[in-house]
Amino acid sequence: MQIRLPDKVKRMIEILTAAGYEAYAVGGCVRDSVLGRTPNDWDITTSARPEETKRLFARTVDTGIRHGTVTVLMDRESFEVTTYRIDGVYEDARHPKDVTFTASLEEDLRRRDFTINAMAYNDESGLVDCFGGMRDIELGVIRCVGDAKERFTEDALRMLRAVRFSAQLGYEIAEETRAAIRRLAPNLQRISAERIQAELVKLVTSAHPDDLRVAYETGITAQILPEFDLCMRTAQNNPHHCYSVGEHILHSLPAVPPDKVLRLGMLFHDIGKPQTRTVDEDGITHNKGHAAVGEKMTRDILRRLKFDNDTIDKVTKIVRFHDQEISPTDSGVRRAVNRMGEDIFPLLFYVKRADVSAQSDYQREEKLRRIAYIEELYQGICRRKECLGLRDLAVSGSDLIALGIPAGRQIGILLKELLELVLEEPARNTREELLAVCRMRMREDAARSGQ
Repeated sequence: MQIRLPDKVKRMIEILTAAGYEAYAVGGCVRDSVLGRTPNDWDITTSARPEETKRLFARTVDTGIRHGTVTVLMDRESFEVTTYRIDGVYEDARHPKDVTFTASLEEDLRRRDFTINAMAYNDESGLVDCFGGMRDIELGVIRCVGDAKERFTEDALRMLRAVRFSAQLGYEIAEETRAAIRRLAPNLQRISAERIQAELVKLVTSAHPDDLRVAYETGITAQILPEFDLCMRTAQNNPHHCYSVGEHILHSLPAVPPDKVLRLGMLFHDIGKPQTRTVDEDGITHNKGHAAVGEKMTRDILRRLKFDNDTIDKVTKIVRFHDQEISPTDSGVRRAVNRMGEDIFPLLFYVKRADVSAQSDYQREEKLRRIAYIEELYQGICRRKECLGLRDLAVSGSDLIALGIPAGRQIGILLKELLELVLEEPARNTREELLAVCRMRMREDAARSGQ
C-alpha cells in the first residue's frame, strides 16, 4: 500500500535513515491515511535515541524526553519523534513508571492500544502491520493489541477510547475487548477528569454519538456519568414517548449537528427526569420541573468534568430552555430571544426538532409545524433587525443622564421599561420616540412628587 507522506515528514524520515536509523510514520496518521482521511498530525517512531534525534535536527523541544519523545520543529510545524520503546509498569492506570528503549519496531508497536493504531509506514518498507490492523479495518473492528486486559490495566483511558473510536469509525468492538472493558471499567476512576472530558466530547461529536449506549452496556458510564445510567433505567409511560429517558437521549443525539455545545445539550437535556418522575392515578408518568433540576445537575456534572465556563453556560441554558413554550407571535418570539439569549435561541430549533424526533408519533406533525412557524417568525424579526435586547435600544444610559435623569438604579429600571415597550412595539425604537417617553415619565414623576 502506498501512503502519500507530507514533504516535511518524508524529509524527517530521510534525515533519520541517512544517519543510519530506522524511522516510520506511526499510529493514527497511518490509520487515517489508510481510511482516506486527512490526519490531524503526523507522529514518527525511530530507532534513534532522543539525544541522537536532537543532534540531527536544529530545532527541538524536550516534550517527553524521559519517555523518548522529542518534538521537532520544521518551518513552524511541530512533529513528535519517539524512540522505539517498551513500557514499564503502569502505576497510575495511565502512564508507565519508566520505559526501556529498544531496537525493534515490532516491540514498539506491541505496546500500542488497538491494532488499527499499531501500524507504521515509510516509503522504503511500505506498510508495517504486525498485529492485523488492516484486517480489522476491513472487518470494521476495534481490537486491542495482544491481551486486552493487559492493555486496559496499563492505561484505563483506553477503554473509553475504544468506544470513541467505534463511534467515530462506525466499527464494532471485538468481544474479547468488550469483555475486558466490562471487567476493568472501575479503573476509570483513576483517570483525570480532563482526560475523560476530552474523550467524551470526541465521542458525542462523532458520526455515531448514540454509541454512548456501548459505554453504558460495558459499565463505562457507571464510572464517569452515573446520572446517565439512571436515565437508561427510567421508563416513560406517556403518550408523547416511546423510549426510556436514556434511549430517548440516545436517539436525539444524532439528530443535531456535531457541534460540542449542541451534542452536550442533547446529552443532558432530560438528565433531570429521573429525579422529577411522578406517576398519576392512570399510571401516566410526568416530569414537571425537570428542566430546572436538569440545569443544576448539568452544571454540577460539567464542573466535575472540568469543562470551561463558556461551555457550561451555553449547555446549561439549552437544558433550561429546551422545552419552554414560546408564544407563536412576533412579540412572543422577541421576548423569548431576550429571555433565553441571542446566542442560545437559534440553537433551540435544532434541539426542539431533535427532541421531537426521538419521541412517539403522537402529535409529532403538529409539534414540528409549531417549531417551523416560530422559526419563521424569528427569521422575519432578524431580517427586519428588530430590537431584541438593551444593546439594540435606540437610546443608552448616557442619553437618559443627559436628559436630566440621575445616574443610578433609576436609569436601569427605565431602560428595562423602554425595552419592554420596544419588544412589544418595535417601530417605537427610535431615539426621538424613546426620549419623548422618558420626558413624559419625568413630567409624571414630577407631578406625583408635587402632590
